[in-house]
Amino acid sequence: GGKGHLGAALQVFLNLGITDISIASIAKSEEEVFVPQTPEPIILPRNSQGLFLLQRARDEAHRFAITYHRSRRSKAATSSSLDMIPGIGPKKKRHLIRKFGSVKVIKESSVTEIASTPGMTLKLANLLKEYL
Repeated sequence: GGKGHLGAALQVFLNLGITDISIASIAKSEEEVFVPQTPEPIILPRNSQGLFLLQRARDEAHRFAITYHRSRRSKAATSSSLDMIPGIGPKKKRHLIRKFGSVKVIKESSVTEIASTPGMTLKLANLLKEYL
């Protein structure tokens, strides 16, 4: 929040040609409200409904951003070299990881062992070994 975020948001609005929407930012520590062309922050009373509305909007934006970043991080943590192999979708990947424990162990396994995994065929097991 604060002046820095207001400046960044204004720049984005200008780049997008948005000129008909009012914009403000709220600095979390002191709950100061900043608006364009006003160098000093607006101080709303602590019990103000306007301040409460701005705080709720800010908190919801933070919650949304944090949830998004956590989901991205979670997806990155579960990605592996198996994701790049044609014919290996989430289900087969799950079966392979459950059976072998890791991509390293899959690499060390025989084509026959891999093919015995639910959903796998000899052809797909050979393809998987080529990719790994």
